[in-house]
Amino acid sequence: MKDDFLKYQAQTNSHPLAMQVSHANGSYIYDVDGNVHLDFVAGVSVCSLGHCHPKVVAAIQQQTEKYMHVMVYGEYIQEPAVAYTKLLASLLPKSLNTSYLVNSGTEAIEGALKLARRFTGRSEIVSANKAYHGNTMGSLSIMGYEERKSAFRPLLPDVSFIEFNSETDLDKITTKTAAVVLETIQGGAGFILPENNYLKKVRDKCSEVGALLILDEVQTGFGRTGKLFAFEHYNCIPDILVVGKGMASGLPVGAFIASSQLMKVLQHSPKLGHITTFGGNPVIAAACLATLKEITSSGLVLLTLEKEKLFKKKLVHKYIKEIRGKGLMLALIMPNEEIANQLILKSVKNNLILFWLLFEPKAVRISPPLTISNEEIEKGCAIILKVLDDLK
Repeated sequence: MKDDFLKYQAQTNSHPLAMQVSHANGSYIYDVDGNVHLDFVAGVSVCSLGHCHPKVVAAIQQQTEKYMHVMVYGEYIQEPAVAYTKLLASLLPKSLNTSYLVNSGTEAIEGALKLARRFTGRSEIVSANKAYHGNTMGSLSIMGYEERKSAFRPLLPDVSFIEFNSETDLDKITTKTAAVVLETIQGGAGFILPENNYLKKVRDKCSEVGALLILDEVQTGFGRTGKLFAFEHYNCIPDILVVGKGMASGLPVGAFIASSQLMKVLQHSPKLGHITTFGGNPVIAAACLATLKEITSSGLVLLTLEKEKLFKKKLVHKYIKEIRGKGLMLALIMPNEEIANQLILKSVKNNLILFWLLFEPKAVRISPPLTISNEEIEKGCAIILKVLDDLK
């Protein structure tokens, strides 16, 4: 199987981890050799309710017995998508009442960029240095990391960059700006939190010049930071909210959410201003609905802040220079890249799954399922400390 994996399936680096998965359940992934791995990554913040949550599995099974695909572009009324978007609107500010369901976070960013340019009639997009918004061409264009995008130029024109948390850079947002796109918490850069009411100041500047504010909550959404959406921590409501990852407990999905006034501009001049064959797929929408109901009815969101405290209490070590992030979106900052690499690779050998961040080589990702127990947190932290103790 490994030979076939390497031969027939494209890889994105020359040394993939290549664990052969047998099955997964709750906070654990099982390989074909019988090893049981505690998962501190959750598919990169995707499996909010752990692996194969029974309520999500049941919702998927029930929907597959009814219909799985009937018509594209939102032409037919399909109950799972309608029920999901209605529930989502009830949990968001009134101005975020209309959802466009797509297939991934990066596609949601593409739709949001189109919507902003179409609504404002402007072309300039402002993003942040060390931003990560996906890998399709529009998303890549607003990635603030030249090393990862230079090989694919030319990209979208009229994109400029500001420093996250820099108030002086807000002057770069002008009446030529269609939208400012920011991660509510910068992910790939090392889980950087906004400081000094920064997001509110960006919000005010956008309102002043008539630009739209797009907040990318593909990773921070759905309870990961101790609020249903991270912008709730920061007194800042975006014009367009972009979500993905944790929406459907492991199925591919994303959405961009705005007011009905904004979204209606995609209906004309031209018609079908944004289309997607599989957006709003009923099976995935059923998984989204089951996931959101469980997250909001179970108390998991508030518990993430208590679990954050437990991680920070347990993970005290000379090699852990800082723990960044919020809730269950945490990054251990190590003294150097080598120690970070050793911690990740040796933890895997000790049956604990950790992972890297894109742009911060000294960081080690911790983003477990929201359902992880205190006992599992303590078990995983003990492995981390042992691995660090054994480093020479």
